[in-house]
Amino acid sequence: MDFIPAAIQRYCEEHSQAQADLLSTIERETHLEVLKPRMLSGHLQGRFLSMVSHMMRPNRILEIGTYTGYSALCLAEGLQEKGRLYTLEYNEEHVQRAGKYFNSSDFKGQISLIHGNAREVIPTLSETWDLIFIDADKDSYQTYFDLVLPYLRTGGFILLDNVLWSGKVTDERVQDSKTVMIRKLNRSLHDDPRVEEMILPFRDGITILRKL
Repeated sequence: MDFIPAAIQRYCEEHSQAQADLLSTIERETHLEVLKPRMLSGHLQGRFLSMVSHMMRPNRILEIGTYTGYSALCLAEGLQEKGRLYTLEYNEEHVQRAGKYFNSSDFKGQISLIHGNAREVIPTLSETWDLIFIDADKDSYQTYFDLVLPYLRTGGFILLDNVLWSGKVTDERVQDSKTVMIRKLNRSLHDDPRVEEMILPFRDGITILRKL
């Protein structure tokens, strides 16, 4: 994920809004106690998610892949007063940890944490989404996109994380299954006439899609 020089990364973080104390706690405890802490969105990406949410003022947000709850809390910052965020997580340990953080946050009445298989849960949610963040198992990204797009309002946005896959997508010598899959996904989204797309070379790459 190290596309940006460390000094530039630090500078951007120092000149961006500070993260809340609870987010700092989640970041610290995730790195100390949870496997694969690089999956955490972190300070700069968290401020990006919060800014997008504030710009949109969404009523309904869907997150696929809760992990330890950092990104959900960042997205919740921009919710309307009666808005709600649904976050889906398959790993029971992550559900328990994230639920603890949510219950101690200012958004505990606005976040619904659902433990289950997203493929099965998504069709049961009777909502029209304003904003969707996909950051779960990469092999299912195309499936998740296909499942959620019909329920995203026209003009709504989808964000997908890790679409540059540590830069492997640009190296044709790399042909492992996940890299090939992400290349295929990126091409499919680029060619999909139902959405506008751009990729930000930010952290591990974030795709922004707007439904037409």
